Amino acid sequence: MRNLRFSMSYDGTDYHGFQIQKDEITIEGVLKNAVNVLTGEDVDIIGCGRTDAGVHAQNYIFNFKTNSSIPCDKFPIALNTVTPDDITILSCEEVEENFHSRFCAKQKTYRYIIYNSRFKNPFLNRFSYHYKHKLDIESMNVAKKYIEGTHDFQCFMAQGSVVRDTVRTVYSIDITAKDDMIFIDVCGNGFLYNMVRIIVGTLIGVGNGKIQSEDISKIIEGRKRENAGMTVPACGLYLKEVVYEN
Repeated sequence: MRNLRFSMSYDGTDYHGFQIQKDEITIEGVLKNAVNVLTGEDVDIIGCGRTDAGVHAQNYIFNFKTNSSIPCDKFPIALNTVTPDDITILSCEEVEENFHSRFCAKQKTYRYIIYNSRFKNPFLNRFSYHYKHKLDIESMNVAKKYIEGTHDFQCFMAQGSVVRDTVRTVYSIDITAKDDMIFIDVCGNGFLYNMVRIIVGTLIGVGNGKIQSEDISKIIEGRKRENAGMTVPACGLYLKEVVYEN
């Protein structure tokens, strides 16, 4: 039996996240059906993370084990013929039997895109968060330094999570602005439920003057969700990159 690792991109707007859910259309469900059409197998799709409803991916990693003899260079082409236009399989490679897309991941980078303009753009509505008020990028860059590092990030976790260990490491936060677009890349060893969206919402709070940069440390130390910023919409969030040891 072969263990195959794939990378893909998808527009998550019309999906209820990655993980299979009863009576909901999900990325995993579509993939399972596509593989079944090609191979006749009911495979277990292992994804690198549980992206929420409406979240996109530029380079999502998943793997499954199969008895299929379809060559790796042909598998993406074959899968792309039986998946919708908002999902694209980019690559396939055979990996060791013990490779697991989620547990073997060492770090992930998420990108959040803000369209910072007075008027909304109908061509960007599905893929960015329209925020019409001017943001102070310099203050946001000061604030990000308080978030980087290893902390208990309970204040950046949405209610409903059953995770007990809320300590995570944020390796870097990069904020770049070009014309009316703001890109926020958050790289870490793992993320809590809605953590990136709340980090971005907190940085927006700094950018609009409602939160002071120097108060970020107190917010983290206080570990109370209500002290942090808003949870920004899912439409602007992308899984950008997953890094493995090899």
